Amino acid sequence: MTLAAAIAETIAAATGAPCGAVTLRAVGGGDISQAFRVNAGARSFFVKANRAERLPMLEAEADALHALAATCSVRVPQPLGWGTAEAQSFLLLEYLELHDRGDAARLGMQLAQLHRAPQSRFGWAHDNWIGSTPQPNGWQHDWIAFWRDRRLGFQLKLASQNGYGGALQRDGEALLARLEAFFDGYVPVPSLLHGDLWGGNHGYLNDGTPVIFDPAVYVGDRECDLAMSELFGGFAPDFHAAYREAWSLDAGYAVRRTLYNLYHILNHANLFGSGYAAQAQRMMAQLLAEIR
Repeated sequence: MTLAAAIAETIAAATGAPCGAVTLRAVGGGDISQAFRVNAGARSFFVKANRAERLPMLEAEADALHALAATCSVRVPQPLGWGTAEAQSFLLLEYLELHDRGDAARLGMQLAQLHRAPQSRFGWAHDNWIGSTPQPNGWQHDWIAFWRDRRLGFQLKLASQNGYGGALQRDGEALLARLEAFFDGYVPVPSLLHGDLWGGNHGYLNDGTPVIFDPAVYVGDRECDLAMSELFGGFAPDFHAAYREAWSLDAGYAVRRTLYNLYHILNHANLFGSGYAAQAQRMMAQLLAEIR
């Protein structure tokens, strides 16, 4: 079966209406997966496609979108189905016409609402991915242990396997041994996180409604999402101000922001190359200087 035919079958099953031939038009924006706008008569859909063996990655994304939607906080694209065809896997989503500008303050308030959804422990029911990197999520009541073992420690092991040793590993081990120093007087509340909240993973509908997408969800410290939102820019000042008005941040966030973004920079080093490894090492030196 062709990819287009499999997508047509999935549309029919999801909507309960017959679906004839569909057309796929490639759209930009995806670093890990291909992206297509699918036209089925007067209806439009969005499809992410990857290699067949990456179907679990797309299934995890669908699960994450369902989890975010269940909080009734921030709008996300509705997942409609998934499958494989022609050695490719695909995820079918509703199509949303998105724009760069909209109600950024509303997004800040809704993100705070998402983070307040009650959670009892850190992690997630299954592992998933951050980009194309596996992201271990085993449940853990101790946040510091979770961040040490399932986030920074895991990325440092990958970095070692990718040839990044020397000072990066030395400073990384020193940092892992001193993580408690960054949480003096601060006890994170378990919050459902988007998990990969950089500027490219949000947009706005025509009426200004915020939308977030491409999640890597888990339950963690809400500061992780806020830190990621500042890493590469792309969020309007109203977003940050509205979040802080809805739920103020602890003073220690100014330092922990670097600690949390280190995870993403290490992941970028493992995915994209040595320039990010040098940035990660600078961040470690900065963090270690804070606790000496």
